[in-house]
Parts: sequence; C-alpha cells; structure tokens
Amino acid sequence: MMSLSSGSRSLRSNQASPSTGPSGGSPVLELNVGGELYTTTVGTLRKLPGSKLAEMFSSSAKAYTDAEGRFFIDRPGTYFGPILDYLRSDRLPTHHIPEVYREAQFYEIKPLVKLLEDTPQIFGEQVARRQFLLRVPGYSENLELMVRLARAEAVAARSSAVLVCAVRTEEDAVLCADALRILEAEKRSVVKFGPWKAAPQVKDLLDCVKMDITAQGYQVHYEQFSERTLRTKHLGYFYTFVFIWW
Repeated sequence: MMSLSSGSRSLRSNQASPSTGPSGGSPVLELNVGGELYTTTVGTLRKLPGSKLAEMFSSSAKAYTDAEGRFFIDRPGTYFGPILDYLRSDRLPTHHIPEVYREAQFYEIKPLVKLLEDTPQIFGEQVARRQFLLRVPGYSENLELMVRLARAEAVAARSSAVLVCAVRTEEDAVLCADALRILEAEKRSVVKFGPWKAAPQVKDLLDCVKMDITAQGYQVHYEQFSERTLRTKHLGYFYTFVFIWW
C-alpha cells in the first residue's frame, strides 16, 4: 500500500458519495487510513451491520476526505489491511495479532474480535495473565507508584532503583512485616505486591511488572535485594527494579 507524501493535508467533512462499481455492483471507493491507501467496496465495509465501520459508510453518515478526495479514517493504516481481508474472505490475520485485535475492537468487528480472543497471543494475555493480575490487589496502582518513584530519583542520575516487596501468601506477609517496619523507619520507600490468591509464583508477578513497565517505554530490570539492612530470611521477599535512563 502507498503512503501519502509528507506535508499537511486539509480535511473537510462531506457527505459520503462513493463511485458506482462496474456492472451495477457495490460502489467502489478509495480509503486513506492513517496515510495508507486502500481500495474496496461499500458492500465490504457494510458487511457486518451494527459495526462501527458499517456505520461510518452508511448512507446517512458524514465522512472526512483528504485533499485528494479519498475517504479518510484517522487510525493506524498498517493494521487496516487484515481487517479488510477478514471482511472480504473471513481470513484471519497471522501477524501483528495484538494490534489487529485492538483495531477490530475499535471498528467493532465482533466476530473477528471473538476469533482473535481464541488465538494463543490474545488468550494468554486476556484470559491467563490479565486474570491473574486482577487477583493481585492494587496492581495497576503499584505500577504507577513505581514509575513515580523512579522518575523522582532520576535527576542527574543514569538510573533509578525502586524497592519492591512481593509476598504470595498471608503467611509470607506476616513473616516480612518486621522487615517492612525496619525499612519504613529508615524512610525507605517500598512498593508492596500481594498477597494474592492464584497459582502464579513471585517470579511470575515480577516478570509481569517488568513486562508492563517496559510496555510503557521504560528500560527496566529487576534483581534480588542484597543490602545487609535486612536479615537473610527476609531477603527473598525484596527485589530492586532498576530503571535505566541513558
């Protein structure tokens, strides 16, 4: 697919009026999706009534066009091709599954969304990993806190270290309570995860934390906390996440 040449493009809101296809078939139109050009028919875009894509090209819809008169959709164009392939021939994508899944959700292509949710990539993320993280109290809030702490220590530094306590069971939480009090007395900030009621172990949680922070664009790794501040029996609950800035 071609990309539009660089430079600003003026948009204007027009009534959708695709050209009539050959032999009285479904009208053919050209699309500019985020700079990627596609040619298809109105029938293909309206194949699934009730989808957002069908609504965009209904007879009463307002449509934006680019400077060349092509219908414009302000979405990532790279992943629109697999959406069209599915509408044309029910063919499932084999590459960029998470990205196509996100676009299928946006366009409300519900049959494709359901099929993609059965793929290993989406099933593993939505059903396995996400369901586990929902059982970890305050997981999302803790991620935000870790990033805030790391950024606060980043001034004139190449890296920042954030101390994390991970306890899987209530018994573990009791055992490391004294260590948390020691660190609190030293005014050390500690982000505490757990306990949780799910099978995954502490390393699984730490890998999830690393994965989700990395997905935000940060370069981060974790290592076992090794300072002598704590007794040896407590060290297994504490980890240092190191954010690399440059």
